[in-house]
Amino acid sequence: MTSPDTSGDREKVVTKLPVNLRQELKIRAALHGLDMQHAVEAGIIAWSGLGSNLDTVDTAGAETYSTFLPSGMWEGFRDDCKRRGVSLTQGVAQAVTLWLANNPVPEVRRPAMVRRVVVCNQKGGVGKTAITAGLGEALAEDPAALAPVRVSKHFAALLEEDDRPEDPLTLEDLPGLGQRVLLVDFDPQGHLTKQLGHEPLPMNGDSLTNHMAGEPKGELADLIVTVDADRFGDRLHLLPACTDAFLLDVRLASVRRREAALERALRPIEADYDVIVIDCPPSLGLSMDAAAYFGRRRENEVPGNSGALIVVQAEDSSADAYSLLTSQIEDMRGDLLLDIDYLGLVVNHYDARRGYIATSSLQAWMDIKDPRVVGVIGDLKEQKEAVRAKQPLLAYAPRCEQSVALRALAREISK
Repeated sequence: MTSPDTSGDREKVVTKLPVNLRQELKIRAALHGLDMQHAVEAGIIAWSGLGSNLDTVDTAGAETYSTFLPSGMWEGFRDDCKRRGVSLTQGVAQAVTLWLANNPVPEVRRPAMVRRVVVCNQKGGVGKTAITAGLGEALAEDPAALAPVRVSKHFAALLEEDDRPEDPLTLEDLPGLGQRVLLVDFDPQGHLTKQLGHEPLPMNGDSLTNHMAGEPKGELADLIVTVDADRFGDRLHLLPACTDAFLLDVRLASVRRREAALERALRPIEADYDVIVIDCPPSLGLSMDAAAYFGRRRENEVPGNSGALIVVQAEDSSADAYSLLTSQIEDMRGDLLLDIDYLGLVVNHYDARRGYIATSSLQAWMDIKDPRVVGVIGDLKEQKEAVRAKQPLLAYAPRCEQSVALRALAREISK
């Protein structure tokens, strides 16, 4: 069945397609930056040009599916199906299968230089650890699976009519980013390590602190563990904390070029990752200097590839802490002649029901512009539940509002 498309020279086509095939088409088209209707069109063109029939596709349980094709294409395709002795449903299934075969899953786009994201604020309790974990999870999600994201008007225009949201800010399922991510628990309290279901490293063993102090007891790579969840594959790793980090500033005091100690420790494993995310302690000491230096813009690195991601809350004390942190970063910029980029501000634990203090504080953060707000994360129960369950939030509640917002944050700082 067809009906005219008043928005252009395409007509609406209603047919049937197996649910699994439609889902795979949706994912693959998004990975190639195409809307589904153009993928179906290309598949029909390729199928019509074949010299022989393809193997029969299992269409059991096929459901109604609508798309838009160029005017006249459907009639020609229907005639081709008759000549080949296949039903329209079988013909469409074969055309989609052929397009999928001709357009395999593309390689995940890797950064030219490992991205280094320093999640920081010297004020405790703002949720740096939750943002570190959630950001890493969102970056590492399966590129061959779908996860809910709020789509822009631009992307909404590319969707099939049946999938197109009335409100461009409603959820749309998109492929994961598929990055290889290392989360570094740089806080001696070890909250990130515990939240993700692991134990801090023992005091009498090896640790990141030992490597930074120039006294390693083995290879740093041997300390790294995998964050297990199907949606992350083997792409999300964790360098656990050790309580010896409480002594880090004291041990760094006698280290040559101590501001570069974190970079020296992590450099041997950088090539294994696309992104390294540092969960900084609530401190303005030497450890924060080392983290900021690690996140500086390196030679030949594009601006915004790495830098500081500052987590704040919509309340007054966060503003005071923000000023202290940015003063420290500015001092490092001037004293060491470094380019340290701000990746943005994340307003965490936001709840408009708290009234004027929350809403006016959020507006104040929005008004800063540089760095700009790149994410607003709600104060909802799922994050607390995931912490209690010692599971990654995006595995525990992949469709909750916080997970959706963290995926938006990951895409925002990956532009």
